[in-house]
Amino acid sequence: MNHETAKEIEIAIAQWFGYREHVIVPNVSWGFLTYEADLLVLSSSGYAWEVEIKISRGDLVRDKHKRHNHESRKVRQLWFAIPEKLTNCIDHVPERAGVLVVSTDGKVRELRKPTANEFAIKLTDAQQFQIARLGAMRVWDLKKRISKSCNAVQQTLAAELLTGKASESISEQSQPAEA
Repeated sequence: MNHETAKEIEIAIAQWFGYREHVIVPNVSWGFLTYEADLLVLSSSGYAWEVEIKISRGDLVRDKHKRHNHESRKVRQLWFAIPEKLTNCIDHVPERAGVLVVSTDGKVRELRKPTANEFAIKLTDAQQFQIARLGAMRVWDLKKRISKSCNAVQQTLAAELLTGKASESISEQSQPAEA
């Protein structure tokens, strides 16, 4: 794992913010924002922080042309999370945004702190619940997909065992390699 894919960066960032201390939900729009936030972090004080994940220079450049500019009264802090290889491209990140850099070994360092949105509102209990509910729905959807994948793998292995292909595969792996 080199921590350069969006999913790898997403996991590293969620760990850095602390998913035991904060509600952290990926891919939030769904009636909450007018655009999609890659990650939304709910602070214990009731404010939302947005994390935009970028994995290429082109992705950073294209983001500068988005109509919404990551501006919302519902977002107190904006962060951009990038892989280490993009550290020299932070001039494409809005000045108000914090910058988090994920190293190839998954460590996160804060390159720049964000400037707080002074117009941001504290989220109501209903808004916070909406975000938490969306996060919980994502967990159950993920469990369903994992279960389907596990069932498919089990069915494939069972079929291979019945046809003898699994034992051939295992015996091939246990044979010493020829020099």
